[in-house]
Amino acid sequence: MSPDSTDPTGRAADAAKQDWDARISTRTRTDGPGGIPHLPAPADLRAEDGVAQVTLSWEPVDGAVGYLVHAADTADGPFAPVDHGGQDVLSVPHPPYVDTTGAPGRTRWYAVAAVPEVTVVGELSDPVEATPLHPAHDAPLVTVQVAVDAPGRSLDTPWRPMIGSERLSQLLCTDLSGGREIGVELHAALRRLHDEIGVRTVRAHAIFHDDTNVYREVDGEALYDFSVVDRIYDTVLEIGLRPVVEVGFMPTDLAADPSTTVFEYGAHISPPRDMDRWVELVTRFTRHLIDRYGADEVIGWDFEVWNEANLEVFWSGTKEEWFALYDATARAIKAVDPRIPVGGPSSAAAGWVDDLLAHCRASGAAVDFVSTHTYGSPPLDVRASLVRWGYGDARVLWTEWGVTPTHFKPVNDSVFSAMFLLRGMRSSAGRIEALSYWVASDHFEELGRPPRLLHGGFGLITVGGLAKPRFHALSLLAALGETELPGMAIGDGADSLVEHWATRHEDGRISVLLWNLTLDQSKVDGDAALTRRVALQLTGVADGDWSVEQRRIAVGVGDLVAAAAELKVGDWPTDEQWAELADASAPGVSRQRLTADGGLRLDLELTMPSAVLVELTPPTAA
Repeated sequence: MSPDSTDPTGRAADAAKQDWDARISTRTRTDGPGGIPHLPAPADLRAEDGVAQVTLSWEPVDGAVGYLVHAADTADGPFAPVDHGGQDVLSVPHPPYVDTTGAPGRTRWYAVAAVPEVTVVGELSDPVEATPLHPAHDAPLVTVQVAVDAPGRSLDTPWRPMIGSERLSQLLCTDLSGGREIGVELHAALRRLHDEIGVRTVRAHAIFHDDTNVYREVDGEALYDFSVVDRIYDTVLEIGLRPVVEVGFMPTDLAADPSTTVFEYGAHISPPRDMDRWVELVTRFTRHLIDRYGADEVIGWDFEVWNEANLEVFWSGTKEEWFALYDATARAIKAVDPRIPVGGPSSAAAGWVDDLLAHCRASGAAVDFVSTHTYGSPPLDVRASLVRWGYGDARVLWTEWGVTPTHFKPVNDSVFSAMFLLRGMRSSAGRIEALSYWVASDHFEELGRPPRLLHGGFGLITVGGLAKPRFHALSLLAALGETELPGMAIGDGADSLVEHWATRHEDGRISVLLWNLTLDQSKVDGDAALTRRVALQLTGVADGDWSVEQRRIAVGVGDLVAAAAELKVGDWPTDEQWAELADASAPGVSRQRLTADGGLRLDLELTMPSAVLVELTPPTAA
């Protein structure tokens, strides 16, 4: 492990960040495979003017993985994609889309194109005109109606299968960061995700990094040592999680070019200098896992080949060299036990999905699941790509996802990011098996260790174990019931700005989660014009007195940044401030009783960004 220092001069972290910023946007060759369809323009584009927003809807297009919304000042254009500031893929997976980037009273024209593959954009639709309205005295009303006695369906929970983490060797690290022991706190964060949220697996980089000592050469002889990996995976399993095995990066002694690395901790990103030796390493590694943990256990682990090889920052070879690595790796794993699931491309910005599927259709290498990553928008619907290439039974695992791909960005600590998490999970339900938020803990050092408590880190939980708003959002999701109930929303921004998720518990309780969000990151700190009054109307309820509890997250409520400002926390809290921060940044809770007589109505106000979980306990259980 590295020394017990956060590099007070900052030189190493600055150098790593400069290298990252210089290379992160550079894609490995992007020319895709043949067979990508030319998609027609979406039909029936409609624009609905609202206060400080425009809601767009359209008819889905067969073969589309997403849609790119465009805007112009005139019907004749020029049209350009609406940039909501996510810094990654701007396409969205489905309608409706709420645009808040325009000024109230200013007319713009909108058009939408279907996206068959992330680098290909189809024809633009006929444009439609829209004008966001100026705010009135009262916030607009959105009515949400839920039939609590409806049969419903089993609730999809894409947040439970997987969470991201810093490389798992950090579980063994005894260094201090922010005065806290790294391994102990990373362990606690992962246990909390398992125990409180129900997360089942953890995905991380660099199981073949030199700090795990899996491979080295002495006098030309290959030596293997899996004892460090054993300690890591023993710890993961003790927590109650399973590992997602990201096969990489390259051990120094096997790297074709040891000078090419990524991250402050120097992960090697070149192809192997000897593919036969790489295959032998993967084979021995897989066989060792089965010998240690048993085949019945290991066939429940997903093996993902490399990380984001479509970025030069993560892969110094060519696309063809990565395809060769994928084929060799997949075949080595399957040769040990064909039941072990293998997949990829584990790509940035939803790239190379079609490329990998087309390649494997020709090469015969296995693809049991497709994995990819995006930031700043809900995940695209790559099921269209799977169907296109005949892999319709493959699972879809979004093994990285978040509000921004940028390290040290304040939005990571914000309430806005909590609503973003809710929107993405709601969008993914029923079409993505796992949506893995990146990452569990701010004990994360790709570009250096945290310089202060609130530094815009990717973690859901801070150094010191404090929950950020995004963790609170996961807690609200975890509190939903087992059965999803049908609902309907009407009003200004219904189902685009204001969304809901209604459920019923086995004991008869009703939980309805509501939130207010625009994807527009220029409004991270909120916009009063986007506040909405919400009338929650429940039908099919038993008459009598119901107990009602509300749990709320909003700017200043369940908000660690606001709590730290109120307490005047410096770079790091004092001993007394740690406990004060935990209390001051908890979600707001209120309780009341309502009498049902043929139905129930609850009047709420949702600022943007904010969320409220309404839990209603019936008279017989109250």
